[in-house]
Amino acid sequence: MGVTLDLSRAPSPPRAAAKPNLSGLTRAELAAALIAADVVRPEKARMRASQLWRWIHHYGVTDFAQMSDVAKDMRAALAEHFTLARPEIVERQVSRDGTRKWLIRTAPGIEVECVYIPDVGRAGALCVSSQVGCTLNCTFCHTGTQALVRNLTASEIVAQVQVARDDLAEWPSPREDRRLSNVVFMGMGEPLYNLDSVADAIDIIADNEGIAISRRRITVSTSGVVPELEPLGTRTQAMLAISLHATNDPLRETLVPLNRRFPLAELMAGVRAYPGLSNARRVTFEYVMLKGINDTPAEARALVQLLKGIPAKINLIPFNPWPGSTYECSDWGTIEAFAAILNRGGYASPIRTPRGRDILAACGQLKSESEKIRASVRRKAAVPATP
Repeated sequence: MGVTLDLSRAPSPPRAAAKPNLSGLTRAELAAALIAADVVRPEKARMRASQLWRWIHHYGVTDFAQMSDVAKDMRAALAEHFTLARPEIVERQVSRDGTRKWLIRTAPGIEVECVYIPDVGRAGALCVSSQVGCTLNCTFCHTGTQALVRNLTASEIVAQVQVARDDLAEWPSPREDRRLSNVVFMGMGEPLYNLDSVADAIDIIADNEGIAISRRRITVSTSGVVPELEPLGTRTQAMLAISLHATNDPLRETLVPLNRRFPLAELMAGVRAYPGLSNARRVTFEYVMLKGINDTPAEARALVQLLKGIPAKINLIPFNPWPGSTYECSDWGTIEAFAAILNRGGYASPIRTPRGRDILAACGQLKSESEKIRASVRRKAAVPATP
């Protein structure tokens, strides 16, 4: 559903076809790839796919030679036709508070950021991206200032989890005491504009014979693509988060322009119909605190009324500044007063502690540098060399 931009500038010489990477395929795709390459017979494909699956997603291997219970000739055939290589890590940053951010290049000109936040969820949460850039142009969000390049594939989404687990030394997949316990689709892009890839990635991440992160510990955040809410719940059983930020249509249309297509009444109806919604599976509403914009007591009371009857909690997010932004974060006392009104209205409203601000890894700060780099290269190419 997303838009793909043509980034080419001139014809390039043909390249040798890259080997298909097995590490981000669904079980069905993995079996089909083995058959298509004539590596296994069709009647053996499902069994072999399950065998490889455990090595790839439970043990995290990146070399077929490590698959000790696979025959040597089979390992050689796999290495001839396929790869398990990780994408390139362009940059790795660690915040003073332990937050880690990776800039990952999955293909030429395709770069995304993902962030690991310790002490969130049961142990720690990985914030993954679903698109390169974004189309939504939410005015308080740094990512929204980067034009959409394209949707990520399921393999590119899963690769973010694999890179994080490599760095955290989380292979083989732990059942207890894991550091990466939750995955949140709250990075770059609008996940519901890439639902097919997001759903496939969740199937891979949640598989009990692999990474094995429970679907109840996987949260998908959307700005409100209402027609895709029911398919999201039906296909993934993931937890739902709504990027809300306002209680009336005029203000939300300014902050979240998507509201012009799917206004609040339509959005709330879609949330109420979300499959599996209950007190045990509450919706999370995200509300960024913007000084003098949406942080009055009247707004807090309006929020209670807007969500009336919906099993929910409300995450209050202190605005995280980024270069060029015109917004300011609400004063702490204002945020606490806002939260108190929500609490009295019956809604848990934790104030999210900003994490990773010093490395631009906090909520709303993610933005890859690929566009800047390409622009810089083009400018240099346009300047004639001095004799």
